[in-house]
Amino acid sequence: MNTIELNNGVVMPQLGYGVYQIPAEQTAEAVYQAIKAGYRLIDTAAVYGNEKETGEGIKRAIEEGVVTREELFVTSKLFILQAPENRAKETVEHSLKVMGLDYLDLYLIHQPYGDIYGAWRALVALQKSGKLRAIGISNFKSAKMIEFVGLNEVKPQINQIEVNPWYQRNVDQEWHEKYGVQIEAWAPFAEGRHELFTNPILTEIGQKYHKSVGQVVLRWLMQRGIVALAKSVRPERMAENIDIFDFELSSDDMEVIANLDLRESAFFDHDAPQQVEWFMQRMLATEE
Repeated sequence: MNTIELNNGVVMPQLGYGVYQIPAEQTAEAVYQAIKAGYRLIDTAAVYGNEKETGEGIKRAIEEGVVTREELFVTSKLFILQAPENRAKETVEHSLKVMGLDYLDLYLIHQPYGDIYGAWRALVALQKSGKLRAIGISNFKSAKMIEFVGLNEVKPQINQIEVNPWYQRNVDQEWHEKYGVQIEAWAPFAEGRHELFTNPILTEIGQKYHKSVGQVVLRWLMQRGIVALAKSVRPERMAENIDIFDFELSSDDMEVIANLDLRESAFFDHDAPQQVEWFMQRMLATEE
């Protein structure tokens, strides 16, 4: 497994397993199977509704001797309403309790809305206390990331953003590298949008290496120095996704994939008024 060193010296696996949209009743088994398959980075969030089950899968793997806690890199995230400083601290402590963990390896501000500066003060304090090894942000565009770095003494170690062949974020990567903030990719497969898994260009590249389209995409991200999260509830697909460290894409392959960039999100723009409105409505619904 490749690793990445963050700007605070913490080392994390470059490829991880995400549990977004996995039903709570399936999560514990999925996380357990992912750890058995070799994943050491496990990513959840408070708003996913499966932190408890993620912790159960981790506990089972540790109890059965599949892995030690120290070998795992566990991530969770803070949603919008939890952003005020006092609520952020309470939410992290709640996450630790329901997951049955003494510390989290990474904790992120999930969205660029609300009292993100109050939340950050809480995360910095929790990091200093040892409850959080690394802290970061998620879905912050480069301009907002730069502002956040400039106005905080402790800069984020991670920005988890959408990166996939249709939305490659090359300019964003340049800005993140300039400021020393590591990019972590969510939705590397764009959830199959634009017929990614049957794309003839990606398929042809995969055939050359006897690899699937998914493996090609993950390998492409590895070679760009980006941390990536893959999701599946099927053990055979978990094993396939992690089997990407025995080949290397050529520079020509990387250039061909670069030409697939549509330079737009496969999902939504976090700055679009209708999207911000949706998040605000969801925030109020969550509070109710």
